Amino acid sequence: MAFLVDIHAHTIASTHAYSTVHDYFSVAKNKGIKLFAITDHGPDMADAPHFWHFVNMRVLPRVVDGIGMLRGIEANIKNTAGEIDFYGDYLQLLDIVLAGFHEPVFAPSSQETHTQALINCIESGYVDIITHPGNPAYPIDIERVAQAAAKHNVALEINNSSFLTSRKGSLTNCTAIAEAVKHAGGLLVMGSDSHVAFSLGDFEKSLEVINAVDFPIDRLLNRSPEALLAFLSARGHTLSDEYSVLFE
Repeated sequence: MAFLVDIHAHTIASTHAYSTVHDYFSVAKNKGIKLFAITDHGPDMADAPHFWHFVNMRVLPRVVDGIGMLRGIEANIKNTAGEIDFYGDYLQLLDIVLAGFHEPVFAPSSQETHTQALINCIESGYVDIITHPGNPAYPIDIERVAQAAAKHNVALEINNSSFLTSRKGSLTNCTAIAEAVKHAGGLLVMGSDSHVAFSLGDFEKSLEVINAVDFPIDRLLNRSPEALLAFLSARGHTLSDEYSVLFE
């Protein structure tokens, strides 16, 4: 089965990334990708774009040459209360909201601190997907997080980049997360975490984890544009009718 939906990609607006929105559309077309999200780092990250970057994503086209793009963010979880660095009515401007731990914003602490921060973030209702929860620098109570995510209809990400260029040592945790989400009845999503457009839609290592635990494909949001968009709609996002072209 081909997975032609990617929810996690960074542009040159995050200056440690190297591609433009135009680059992503070009690579998506070449690879046959149907839908992807631009999710630059939230403004509390040292080299992240300004808050206005996310407000002004309204100028970006949602569909180009039959390929859909979601206007999104990878927000930073700021504290144990689970607060993120994008807020208020501005969240309604975005099609998808990711959030995760990043060392420059939330320094690694104890398992209980990380777990409580994630659960509070999940329960806030503001975040659709938790990014790279298997990061070994941030140990968590996997069962509790998986159960909270399932209860609140929040997806946990299996991040392909974690097995390649960052967060080395994530495999054991990610496998345990996939297993826990499977048993909790929750949702998973694969993210390339692309910092250059060439890796958009690359899920080889994430798929190995998905397959290792025999995770149900009908609870994997990458299975189709319809699946991801239905999830986001159920989460309260008002999605543009422009995306209907993806179903033709």
